Amino acid sequence: MRIGVVQMTSTDDVGANLETARSLVDEAADRGAGFVLLPENFAFLRREGSPVPCAEGLDGEVVETARAMARQNEVWLLAGSFAEAIDGDSRLHNTSVLVQPNGDLAAVYRKIHLFDVDLSSSGGGVFSESRVYAPGKDVVVAPTPFGGVGLSVCYDLRFPELYREMAAAGASWLTVPSAFTPQTGKDHWEVLLRARAIENQAFVIAPAQCGRHSPDRASYGRSLIIDPWGIIIAQAGDQPGVIVAECDEGQLLDVRRSLPALAHRRL
Repeated sequence: MRIGVVQMTSTDDVGANLETARSLVDEAADRGAGFVLLPENFAFLRREGSPVPCAEGLDGEVVETARAMARQNEVWLLAGSFAEAIDGDSRLHNTSVLVQPNGDLAAVYRKIHLFDVDLSSSGGGVFSESRVYAPGKDVVVAPTPFGGVGLSVCYDLRFPELYREMAAAGASWLTVPSAFTPQTGKDHWEVLLRARAIENQAFVIAPAQCGRHSPDRASYGRSLIIDPWGIIIAQAGDQPGVIVAECDEGQLLDVRRSLPALAHRRL
């Protein structure tokens, strides 16, 4: 399977963000990717805890655009995440959607772990995702022709039990669309992603936001594709763009056969 990862610097201009996403998804498909992934908040990005005026349902513009991109390019597409409105609740879900090549929805995941942290001592400010968002509840692994795809979003990465649940449910691919802060990204991003790949003997695919989105918001970037041995097979830099890598599904089987750690679990 050839994987295409899109890195973006999204802003609060939904139309411009969607146009950029279309162009980069087209590029990934033109480079042979059969599975293309967008980052967290690809259609709209504002500081955590700020109001989101463009929240919508699964039948809104963002998901419909993602479905159209998948159909037009005949690819599996992970629409990293978007602000999903909740009926009867003023809060939103931070929702990731997996789309089949025919445009049908294969899976919907609502971010479980919310980013409520104080990074002011390191110059990163205070983030309060739970002021605007409600947590999801369900672990999601989507069956696909190339294996189970486990869905997660950004801060979820710090909770290894979530990924262990995915592995136990048959995940061969762990997706982590993100907008990591520069303060945490420089020390934790690569380490945590490689750990999740090694622990669960799965491919980890992490499309990221990068650069400065506004005067009060920036993201680390460095999108990654990591193999089941924990080796980085593709990495983006600090600018928007696309990385592509071949992922050998046979390697995953070889790793799990030769070092059957998942079968040796006792807890």
